[in-house]
Amino acid sequence: MHSPITGTAAGVPFTALPPAGGGPAPLIVTWHMLDPPRSNAAFAAALPMNDLPAWRVHLGMPMCGARMVDGSMDAGLALVRQDVLMAALYPILRQATEEFPAALASIRAQLPVDDGPIGVLGGSLGGAVALRILADTEIPVFAGAVVNGAIRMRSVVALFPGDYPYDAESEKAVDSLDFVARSGALAGRAPLLVVSGGLDHPALRADASDLVDAVGDRAELLPIPGLGHPLADEPGIEPAPQLPAARAVDAGLTTWFRGHLTKAGPQE
Repeated sequence: MHSPITGTAAGVPFTALPPAGGGPAPLIVTWHMLDPPRSNAAFAAALPMNDLPAWRVHLGMPMCGARMVDGSMDAGLALVRQDVLMAALYPILRQATEEFPAALASIRAQLPVDDGPIGVLGGSLGGAVALRILADTEIPVFAGAVVNGAIRMRSVVALFPGDYPYDAESEKAVDSLDFVARSGALAGRAPLLVVSGGLDHPALRADASDLVDAVGDRAELLPIPGLGHPLADEPGIEPAPQLPAARAVDAGLTTWFRGHLTKAGPQE
């Protein structure tokens, strides 16, 4: 097994895991959670998908890991307390989506990845990034997956204390991140695996089921009994041994992406 490769792609930190042969291969890109594992290195350890004949490049989310505000989680938590949606969640998602095309070009310049369609994977808030790549860009994707994904942003905001004071701007933002309502934009893009922990928040489990129903034949639900929302233990910033529930997720993702890799070769 090759050691992880670390670097930056257009300013975005990454942890890259090469395929067994180490040479040219398709690319799968991931975005991590805000819960553990909450960095690219920790997400790579939790869901390495080592048996895939593909490069797995795990990107760091804005305001997380190496890009924590003022180098500390405290500043990020202050933004959450200030305005969880418009000061934290929405800016993170917007920046992660906007910075991705340049990051992808940089990854392709640095690593021997194929120039064909990519796979996309996101956990929790990172799941919303993967869904935005599918819904809001034309980047070719051969398959996507989300794990305990932020599928309806209203459901995520409701997990935080207090009643959120929606106004016209925040209503527009949160509605743009309702991927059940936007299922039509997903259905024609790529096959989608929706992984849902049996012990995840009830609203997020319901959203996962609703998304699969709304997308239709190209979506598949994978329940993981015994999995809560996080995929790793606290603090979740450094790589840690893979938990049993994460191992089950890893196996499901490996099977899913392997089944679609034939569509990921170089474009003519």
